[in-house]
Amino acid sequence: MAFPENFTWGVAAAAYQIEGAAAQDGKGPSVWDQFCRQPGKVLDGHTGDVACDHYHRYREDVGIMKNIGAQAYRFSISWPRVIPAGTGAVNAKGLDFYEKLVDELLAAGIQPWATLFHWDYPHELFCRGGWLNRDSADWFADYTRVVVDRLSDRVQHWMTLNEPQCFIGFGHATGTNAPGLKLGTADCLHAGHHVLLAHGKAVQVLRAHAVKPATVGWAPVGVVSLPIPQAGENDIEAARRAMFSVSGGDAKSMGMPPNLWSNTWWGDPVVFGRYPEDGIQAAGASMPEIRAGDMETISQPIDFYGANIYSGTHYRAGENGEPERVPHASSTALSAFKWPVVPESLRWGPRFLHERYKLPVIVTENGISLADWVSLDGQVHDPQRIDFLQRYLAGLQHGIADGADVQGYFQWSILDNFEWAEGYKQRFGLVHVDYQTQRRTLKDSASWYRNCIASNGSQLT
Repeated sequence: MAFPENFTWGVAAAAYQIEGAAAQDGKGPSVWDQFCRQPGKVLDGHTGDVACDHYHRYREDVGIMKNIGAQAYRFSISWPRVIPAGTGAVNAKGLDFYEKLVDELLAAGIQPWATLFHWDYPHELFCRGGWLNRDSADWFADYTRVVVDRLSDRVQHWMTLNEPQCFIGFGHATGTNAPGLKLGTADCLHAGHHVLLAHGKAVQVLRAHAVKPATVGWAPVGVVSLPIPQAGENDIEAARRAMFSVSGGDAKSMGMPPNLWSNTWWGDPVVFGRYPEDGIQAAGASMPEIRAGDMETISQPIDFYGANIYSGTHYRAGENGEPERVPHASSTALSAFKWPVVPESLRWGPRFLHERYKLPVIVTENGISLADWVSLDGQVHDPQRIDFLQRYLAGLQHGIADGADVQGYFQWSILDNFEWAEGYKQRFGLVHVDYQTQRRTLKDSASWYRNCIASNGSQLT
């Protein structure tokens, strides 16, 4: 069974994780540049200073994407590369880089899908309060305007923010990601409200100033709750309720407030213009200040709902009908990151999101970290990644057959890259990168994905 006609098959990456050139050509420091220099924060002191050197090797990398047959490339734009201090003077060389990248993609027949923010917040603005400062929403809108004025005659697909659950939850609550803060619930929700305002204001800028009609969405974590195998209707409903409850996720085990690791705390304001009632109750006195007009700004109409989905948690209906979490079986496969392999998360996650928000869904990230290396024959054999893709994409097919409007899939990632606090330990790429020589080697999964795209997913085996 093929995927829908005009389904978009893509690959993805993010600026800080692959670009390198961290202090070249006028780029300013980001919170990740600073975080990597704090002892013990990132594995073995790894940094994104060089990463995959994509800044200098983008032509080679676009050529690889073309070889694979990718129809679209989801990349992010580094805010401090474009505006080094976050506000004020624009760095012409930074904008030039993204213009050249977009032109190279278009010449290769690849659609550019631009993400405006993928965690590399300007350090200078962090020193002015960062996301805790309400002005951050206006700073982000001003930055968006600079990018839109330069690239929107060629870029038509846009995402505002990537995974607010992570850069607020891990960056501001647990301190395990940049900027490394350990704030209380009130401050985290306060910062999160400003993030949502930034999203809404960026959408307004795109609608008002894009040269070509803009297709606009965002890319939060898809926190997936799914029913147990052979589920009855009560189990399906229990999983749905868990997925859209602020207490249904794994926030407590991660050491963060329940609101932060949820779908609805972020998604409901964006789509419905209101925070979820159970989230308001959970926040209590920690609710952020909501000024007149805020929710109208946040809930600007978007064209698709993105979701980064890697795994999921099973639920069933308990004796009282309430959702009951079912632990993963001891035999459940694990990635090198120790994330459970749950292929049905791509069946139920997009379906539930589409049913709730009534928007087309794009799987903006999905992939697996494995312990890949170059074999003696010079090739990189990654049969487990191929098996993972077969299983997950079959799950996505099933969700589409169930009625979910899913319009695209982006494989994370095109290249092995800097995996945040894990440094270069985790390899997610379809392409192996030797970080000493910068040699790229296509893995077996890249060839498999090429065939998958060519058949529009009709040949998953």
